Amino acid sequence: MSVPTIKRLDPTVVNRIAAGEIIHRPANALKELIENALDAGSTQIEIHIKDGGLKLLQIKDNGHGIHREDMAIVCERFTTSKLSTFEDLSKIATYGFRGEALASISHVAHVTITTKTADSPCAFRAHYSDGKLVSAKPGQDADPRPCSGTNGTQITAEDLFYSIPARRKALQEPGKEYSRIVDIVSRYAVHNTGVSFTCRKHGMNADVQTASSASLVDTIRQIYGATVASELLSVERAFESLAYRMKAYITNANYNVRKTTLLLFINHRAVESAPIKRMIEDVYSDLLPKGSHPFVYLSLEINPRNVDVNLHPTKRQVQFLNEDKIIKTLGDTLRELLESASHSRTFYNKLPMKDANSIELCEKKSVNKTAAYNNVRTDSKERTLDSFLYAAGASTPGPQRQSSGKDTTENEPKNTNIKRTRVEVRLKSVLDLRKQVQAVGHADLTRMFVNHTFVGCVDDMLALIQYETSMYLVNHTAISEALFYQVVLNEFCNFGTLHLDAPVIITDCIKMAMETEEAFNELPTHLNDKDVIAKTIKDILVSRAVMLKEYFEISISEEGHLHTLPMLLKDYTPALDKLPLFYYGLEQRWVDWENERQCFDGLAKELAILFCTEPPLSTNGQADLQEYERYQWQIQHIIFPSLKSHFTAPSHLTSQDSCIRKLASLADLYRVFERC
Repeated sequence: MSVPTIKRLDPTVVNRIAAGEIIHRPANALKELIENALDAGSTQIEIHIKDGGLKLLQIKDNGHGIHREDMAIVCERFTTSKLSTFEDLSKIATYGFRGEALASISHVAHVTITTKTADSPCAFRAHYSDGKLVSAKPGQDADPRPCSGTNGTQITAEDLFYSIPARRKALQEPGKEYSRIVDIVSRYAVHNTGVSFTCRKHGMNADVQTASSASLVDTIRQIYGATVASELLSVERAFESLAYRMKAYITNANYNVRKTTLLLFINHRAVESAPIKRMIEDVYSDLLPKGSHPFVYLSLEINPRNVDVNLHPTKRQVQFLNEDKIIKTLGDTLRELLESASHSRTFYNKLPMKDANSIELCEKKSVNKTAAYNNVRTDSKERTLDSFLYAAGASTPGPQRQSSGKDTTENEPKNTNIKRTRVEVRLKSVLDLRKQVQAVGHADLTRMFVNHTFVGCVDDMLALIQYETSMYLVNHTAISEALFYQVVLNEFCNFGTLHLDAPVIITDCIKMAMETEEAFNELPTHLNDKDVIAKTIKDILVSRAVMLKEYFEISISEEGHLHTLPMLLKDYTPALDKLPLFYYGLEQRWVDWENERQCFDGLAKELAILFCTEPPLSTNGQADLQEYERYQWQIQHIIFPSLKSHFTAPSHLTSQDSCIRKLASLADLYRVFERC
């Protein structure tokens, strides 16, 4: 048998082997790209995925971009802007440092980079394969080509693992790969609260969408749910002797799930640590039932000189000095935090069985018993105030519209919500309006509406809600107007449709509105003839019918007849007797048709006024009672549940005393009754 000869592998083979060690699956590639975007100082990161990242993996940021001169080598191995000498590795403070991420991806996928720096007059686009520039089409120059673009970088990786068929065949479940991608994005979104993250499947709604202004707890609530956020305990502490700081948000003993959710960051890098995970499970072992686990967000900032980040090809694991001592101090800190909050928990012990079929449970008294006036008692199964207003056996109103017998019933709309591909809105005016909503949001008030419990309607405009140990009287008309304004902006160009059984003549509506204004002496005296004004407004609306249909699902015929309205919330129907003032207001109040942003803002405000909660016009008869019951049903079952998920409470609501008023709290009531 002849002795085999040792030979040097082809560089392409070497690079593909190395790439396979770093990029195990699409989620690994995305993690590297997210870290590059964060290193670039990005405050907005958008991710688009197709077929679990195998067909398309695209990430776009608004960071500082890449210089055109650097694009030729950006996908070569060991090209980096993070360090220049080996000694720099001991004090590295960035995510990336080896310069292997983009190189590895380019060896297993077709990569396209579009980038623009702040001082560049235009963006540049280049294509890469096996770490080198390649032409987009045969015969073309491979150099970066100028194109339009915004500041930042967009990296697109297509046909991931096309060069490793065995790896690609092993990843044939796009749903599971996408779940791993969402997990990675969620972790970095929680940790980087100053950065907005968006992650969606190609052509679908976003599965992760956070705002840069949101707090860490708000981001956890949005991604992992209100149940987790409401049970969080926080601690932040520095240990000078061990040269590290820790920050943690952990669930108390009232929360438990079947699997531990651990978001672990060491020096801002998402990592895994079996010893830290065992420590956390040990801390909770005496507090949670067997088989139950907590949610833990833990961030450690350790002196970079004490951390070895170059341990694992994917940087998934790190080693640090004094690991045992640091883990012990972590465990002691978390245990102390949980014990200090354990007084809010009720424990149950099993007693010896009296016979084979009986087991008694008794409540174990806690040493630190919670004051009775601090107990929050809410149950979604409990009846609301409205349930006491109906006679026994009477049917309560449901989502079906009751026949009213009035003349306007021929115009009652029918809901149509056909499932279709969601349109991604790129209009700067709409995006700016959405940002403005977030900017003026009131965090505490938003939290109240997210976690409130509906008690009942008081009258046509007011309702009672409970939040923690307090009762509030809220003006649902004003609040629903703010809600619908935000819904219009968020669902822009993606509305369902409310079809009117009979078309509404716009000119008749406008003249009716003017007659109403005139009756209350609110119609300006200098206006022209009503017919002229009505025709002018109708002509304006008809001339913009295409825009109204495409963006707002408002369908207007050439004759000036209204056929459809947008469906803002499923099963919700507005009071159509406000239609005349809606059309009159389009011209007289808000809408500046010549300015895009003011036009969309005005239309959103007018639609919010049309859709906000107002009782139906009262006349005599049983039909009116049915309409009124339907109105109150919509408030309880559509409006207030929507406030839990679709609403950012604007700050101006706090300045209106008639809008939100605190009626009572358990603590105050106990003080009153203690005097009796």
